[in-house]
Amino acid sequence: MHRAAGTQPLRRTPGVTVSGTTTSRRAGSSRTAWARAWWVTTAIVVAFALVAQVVLVITGASVLVDDALAPPLGTRLLRFVSYFTIQSNVLVLVTTLPLVRRTTTDSRLWRIARLDALAGIAITGVVHWFLLRPLLHLEGWSYATDKLLHVAVPLLAVVGWLAFGPRRRTSASLVLPALVWPAAWLAYTLLSGAVTSWYPYPFLDVGVHGYPTVLLTSLGVAVALLVVLSALVWLDPRLDRSRSSARARGSDVASPS
Repeated sequence: MHRAAGTQPLRRTPGVTVSGTTTSRRAGSSRTAWARAWWVTTAIVVAFALVAQVVLVITGASVLVDDALAPPLGTRLLRFVSYFTIQSNVLVLVTTLPLVRRTTTDSRLWRIARLDALAGIAITGVVHWFLLRPLLHLEGWSYATDKLLHVAVPLLAVVGWLAFGPRRRTSASLVLPALVWPAAWLAYTLLSGAVTSWYPYPFLDVGVHGYPTVLLTSLGVAVALLVVLSALVWLDPRLDRSRSSARARGSDVASPS
């Protein structure tokens, strides 16, 4: 095939557009690798903490069990899964594992569960730090699992979401569905407590504080949860735009015209 007279062959200048594209792809691959490593770490920490706590509950060495009046094993396990902390950690685990397998994981159900996981674990960390931590005097494995479930996992989940997303997985339309789980948990907790006189958290003990105080406290936690959910929805697209802008600037630097 012949060139038309007067035309010059197309030449690619090293370090220009092709280099910028390559640099961008390498940066994207590196980011994906870091994200997957973070999610793997998160899943391992959550799984280990949950299994360790189950072992403590079964052996009766857990803070969940009153040594003087240790209930049957079935009751102990039911109480274990009744904690908002445990359910939040489970949600973190079941929404993180799919990301380990496929970073593009997405569905409406997963989005709702992920939103619940992030908001729930954030509230877990805050409530524990300011309301429950001063009441606890733990040692050994009870102390270790407590810190994993209430401090390490919240930090891993929230920081991981801020750093790696995945982005564009939240929307205002998901906030109301995301409130179903915490509302159901509170209803179950109060109904179960009315029957058994056992409450997972001191500030929900109707026998001690009465319904007006407990409901007012619950309202305060619900408002905090709504604020966290709204913050996640508000931040998600803005973090995405910020990352896209940074990526574009990096591409411009690597690919001067």
